[in-house]
Amino acid sequence: MEWSDRGIILNVRPHGETSAIVDVLTPEQGRHAGLVRGGRSRNLRPVLQPGNEVSLTWRARLADHLGQFALEPDQLHAGLIMEDRLALAGLNAACALALNALPEREAHPAVYEGFRVFLHALADRDIWPALYVRWEAGLLSDLGYGLDVSQCAVTGQLDELTHVSPRTGRAVCREEAEPYAAKLLALPPFMTGQGVIEAGDILTGLALTGYFLERRVLWPVDRPLPEARQRLIAELEKDGRG
Repeated sequence: MEWSDRGIILNVRPHGETSAIVDVLTPEQGRHAGLVRGGRSRNLRPVLQPGNEVSLTWRARLADHLGQFALEPDQLHAGLIMEDRLALAGLNAACALALNALPEREAHPAVYEGFRVFLHALADRDIWPALYVRWEAGLLSDLGYGLDVSQCAVTGQLDELTHVSPRTGRAVCREEAEPYAAKLLALPPFMTGQGVIEAGDILTGLALTGYFLERRVLWPVDRPLPEARQRLIAELEKDGRG
């Protein structure tokens, strides 16, 4: 068995004295693991970092075997943000969530492409936090639990959408939401493509996507939201960019 693809490194685990087991996200093969011989060597350590993009080939005798990766670096994002605590927290959160939420060996090309867009924006703090929230929303959608924020679930109107029902994931307009606001989830305007991002909107968006990720995606497989995501929230609060 053999295939070749592009990939984003999600996680690296030591294996033996010199090798590593590497989890990658690819457009055609989905989340996939493989053994990298010599993965702990001086030459490969800078390449085998979460967030780096690589070209890779996977080989195994049978399809259900772990298999081995042969890989080459494409774009090494991790080294560029090592001094940026906030960007590093965002990268770690995205890698951890993809690792925990995506089924193994199931293709999700839209999730992969959204991850790449997020990666290439990590140098700009004014852009990537909103992209990260939208990527989480896209992840939900690709897994079959998408939020419907296109119109009010009650009236059908397209504007003044301020909340989401925790039961249905559908948007509710301001007037209809007001009597039940305490039971609904706040919807920041940027997630509907309206308005500029205001203070608190990123954290509001993360609370919204986190609610559905936790209950619809992770709890059924007995997993919590990754600690790396909580660290991202803490860093956003510390940086005043929530």
